[in-house]
Amino acid sequence: MYVILVYDIHQKRVAKMLKLCRQYLNWIQNSVFEGELSELQLKELKQKAKQIMDESYDSLIIFHSRNARWLKKDVVGLDKNDLGQFL
Repeated sequence: MYVILVYDIHQKRVAKMLKLCRQYLNWIQNSVFEGELSELQLKELKQKAKQIMDESYDSLIIFHSRNARWLKKDVVGLDKNDLGQFL
């Protein structure tokens, strides 16, 4: 499935969450990631994120679809991580 993940985490936990998300998804900008995950990978990611988070303060939002083709992405301004330019 295609996933877009956005988090708002207290500064003292941001580095851990960033490291976790980069293990599963592609960094897009600041606290935004995207990529393809299996159901099991998504479940695992959520479980690990909950261990990092203070759920009374932090938030994690995950948008998912069966396929990336069902989502249209428009970037206005600088595309901080253009995945189409790998060498």
